[in-house]
Amino acid sequence: MSQQGYDNLKADLRRLRTVDRPQNVKDIEDARSHGDLTENAEYQAAKEQQGHLTRQITILEDKLARAQIIEPLEEVPDQIRFGVTVVLEDADSGEQTRYQIVGEDESNASQGLISVTSPVARALMGKEVGDAVRVSVPKGTREFDILEILIG
Repeated sequence: MSQQGYDNLKADLRRLRTVDRPQNVKDIEDARSHGDLTENAEYQAAKEQQGHLTRQITILEDKLARAQIIEPLEEVPDQIRFGVTVVLEDADSGEQTRYQIVGEDESNASQGLISVTSPVARALMGKEVGDAVRVSVPKGTREFDILEILIG
């Protein structure tokens, strides 16, 4: 993952530990003060939220522990690889698309960030400007021409 992706995960973990979890503890205390816990919907909801927060924290801690930060490229590579931005042209429509290949936790297709494990990124890896690539996507097979490789 990129340094920015790593930093974003760390910020999420910090927020969960310092904001969300303390608020959840307060919610549980408030719900307990209302009496009988067996029929207390607020208490049950707060306890469920506590379990959800604990799972999220555990998942983020694991991801951060296993993260491998890939340093940004200093010059444009000849072939597509992790971290580059690729300008593609759809062979059928002529529409141009720009994607940056990022880690799984950083991907957001609406922002042009695609996971290195996505079908499109896997098909692009190792290809060069001028190559044509066929990609199987949920809507069928699409063909793209690689127009440009950029840093980040």
